[in-house]
Formats: sequence, structure tokens, C-alpha cells
Amino acid sequence: MSKKKKVLFLCTGNSCRSQMAEGFARTMAQDKWDVFSAGTAPVGVNPRAVQVMAEVGIDISGQKSKAIDPEILNSADVVVTLCGDAYESCPLTPPTVKRIHWPLEDPARATGTEEEIMAKFRAVRDEIKKRVAELLATLED
Repeated sequence: MSKKKKVLFLCTGNSCRSQMAEGFARTMAQDKWDVFSAGTAPVGVNPRAVQVMAEVGIDISGQKSKAIDPEILNSADVVVTLCGDAYESCPLTPPTVKRIHWPLEDPARATGTEEEIMAKFRAVRDEIKKRVAELLATLED
């Protein structure tokens, strides 16, 4: 029995994008992967992220916004950065860690009416779902 692979999703606040990616990866990978998320400057989980994930049947309300754990970072098989700031400020990782960057817009910075803001959250959520599915498919043994 081989040990489970680890994937870590990183963004700045660990409030939206990385939380949604963690939720999708946990659901899609089931028990094949250990899934983590963290932020370079964690600020708490965004309630709109919780809401749009619930719309697709994934509950991330119990997830917490976390700082980067060096042990997880250095033992991960894959680290995915979801914003430019995390990509630029992510600590060095061993050469064994595969690094992937997804330059996704931060839905927390969306402006406009509540409907327009929620539309941005849903668009980013759907893009993350697609990318997580593709990532897991390419990483399967």
C-alpha cells in the first residue's frame, strides 16, 4: 500500500480560491489524496465562498483559514498557487515538489451589486472545479 499523495493549495488569504480548491479536491479525490490549503497571510474563510460551494453540494463551512505549515509544504507532492502574490511569495520547496500556478482572479475583490459579486464567485468556483478535475486526472498513477 503506497502512502497517499499530498496536494497543497496556496493563496494569499486562504479565504476563497484555495478553500474552494480544497473542497473540490477533497470531494473528487475521496481518500486517494491528502488535501490541504493555506495562505501567505490568512484572513478567515469568506462566507460567499462557503455559499457558492454549498450551491454545488460541497460543505466547506468547517474549513479554517491557515498559515503555511512548512512540514506540509516540504512534503507535498504538488503545490498549487492560485494567485500572483502566493506564487511570488511562496517559500522555496524541495525539487521533489511539483509547483503549479493558476492565476485566478480574486472573487473577494469583486465589486458591483450582490448579484454581480456572487456571479464572480460562481465563475471562479466553476473554473477551480474544472482545474482540480484536470489536475487530479493528470496526477493519478
